[in-house]
Amino acid sequence: MKITNVDVFTVRVPLKGKFTTSQSSRTHQVSVVIEVSTDEGMVGLGNVDPSPKYSTETPEEIVACLNDALIPAVMHKDPRHIVLRLSDMDRVLQGHYHAKAALEMAFQDLAAKDLGIPVCQLLGGPVCERVSLIPSWIGHMSPEEGANRAAEWVEKGYRTLKIKVGAGVEEDVERIRAIRRAVGPDVHLRLDANEGYTPDEAIKAIQGFAPYHILYCEQPVPREDWDGMARVRKAVDVPIMADEGIVGPKDIVIAAEKGAADIVKVKVMKNGGIYGTGRMIWLAGSLGLKCVLGHGFTLGINSLSEIHLAAALPNVMMPIETTGMLKVVEDIITEPIQIDKGWVKVPMIPGLGATLDREKLLRFQI
Repeated sequence: MKITNVDVFTVRVPLKGKFTTSQSSRTHQVSVVIEVSTDEGMVGLGNVDPSPKYSTETPEEIVACLNDALIPAVMHKDPRHIVLRLSDMDRVLQGHYHAKAALEMAFQDLAAKDLGIPVCQLLGGPVCERVSLIPSWIGHMSPEEGANRAAEWVEKGYRTLKIKVGAGVEEDVERIRAIRRAVGPDVHLRLDANEGYTPDEAIKAIQGFAPYHILYCEQPVPREDWDGMARVRKAVDVPIMADEGIVGPKDIVIAAEKGAADIVKVKVMKNGGIYGTGRMIWLAGSLGLKCVLGHGFTLGINSLSEIHLAAALPNVMMPIETTGMLKVVEDIITEPIQIDKGWVKVPMIPGLGATLDREKLLRFQI
């Protein structure tokens, strides 16, 4: 099997309302979708969904990287030899994990289709038949709005909620207080500051959150401030998770050596593809760190890549945070992912289990 063509599309998909964090505010998701064709008539799909200020690559940079460097490096080669193709890409360009993840995802799709198995089977076999999800996270909003949104998600069957903080210590603590009162004591609350605090602010905020039984606080300080993360972790009783600072395996080692995190956040897009993300999950486990998996603005193809990965690796904390399908008005695949009270069945058909909806792809293309 040889790669004969790679089509690259950029799409702008409308979201269900406005989503605001300490990094950005948006009503649309701009994503890159690729389709890899082979000489045997098989097609593999990939998709990455960069976020403003969170991601190290913009959609325009991803497209340029694919067209100018990565696609020529793998053209006319066998996509099923995934490690070799990753090596080809690394030889022509270091970094650029988002762009590499899009191609690697399509290679995983093709390799599994060729064998007639789902991607999770290619990864060693599923350890579960379905995967639990958090709902669409609660962004920066008033305490009353946050409490009402939280109560709605709990009524729909979700038992773990994610709330964005980092807007301001007093404002954040008041919103968490209101949400805890609205949902009662048995719902888990995960908080994400998206680098929004200084270390001193983070300590003050997390100490303020502590009475409301917080599961963890994610990336309270800027990604490069490992010493600040370690100082925050030492000063508070709430577990600390690193996200933006976790790009490659060395970052997991740094987090462990500095005592900067209890948990690390991985994403297929951020960490260069399914293969590389799986290696990082195993590495984290060997260093005594738990892993949370999932990107909050995934379109369907990227969502399925994370669902398959979560189903295959036991060191992934449930629920996962792959929630883009809850945020988009429409997706670009023919059969949207079905969620039942916070659970998704792992697709057990060959490949990732996605087919492009060409009408929607063309309608959202930019």
